[in-house]
Amino acid sequence: MRAIVFDLDGTLVDSAPDLHAAAARMLAERALAPQTVEQITSFVGNGVPKLVERCLDAAGFPSDAEARAAALASFHGFYSAEPIQRTRPYDGVEAMLEVLQGEGYALGICTNKPAPNAEQVLEGLGLAARFGSVVGGGTLPVLKPDAAPLLHCIGELGASIEEALFVGDSEADEATAIAAGVSFALYSGGYRKKAVGDFDADLVFDHFDALPPYVRKRGFRT
Repeated sequence: MRAIVFDLDGTLVDSAPDLHAAAARMLAERALAPQTVEQITSFVGNGVPKLVERCLDAAGFPSDAEARAAALASFHGFYSAEPIQRTRPYDGVEAMLEVLQGEGYALGICTNKPAPNAEQVLEGLGLAARFGSVVGGGTLPVLKPDAAPLLHCIGELGASIEEALFVGDSEADEATAIAAGVSFALYSGGYRKKAVGDFDADLVFDHFDALPPYVRKRGFRT
């Protein structure tokens, strides 16, 4: 193993509070009822357009394409203004990244979050220097669970699919790993919707101190 690629939202960081705040402002701007953090969290995983679509559907907003495009633009504006006001890394993430980087593993990010927002979050939380590749929404024409973003990230890290591990928290991440033919590790404390036992994962863990020992067992190739 040479490369470890991570999902971002729900895997390395708990971003639901900031996504909820942006959604609340977008909904309020349209005189729509607020939604709970739990509701917004359940909408995460397939990119911002899908998140906003789900918010609007839940609020009973008309399916008018122009009005919905304006709502999406509003959400982008609100979220980009405050991407890390309430977002924090999960416990143990920073120490885990330091260990893996120090041991020579190439680290990457593969997320459906728009790439500029992903960069904002990583820079704002002091994590950006850990990653040799950041693939986000807009980097390629497709999003996860299409295999292309993950394969692109692994390629940028100079590894093959046999030498890579994808770490995620959701059904979309699992499907991406399967489509790409890449080993998958599930962080069980994120935004998943189905039971842990229903995932096809090589490793399931609930704290990040479990990840470096597992990676070491898989071996390191320079």
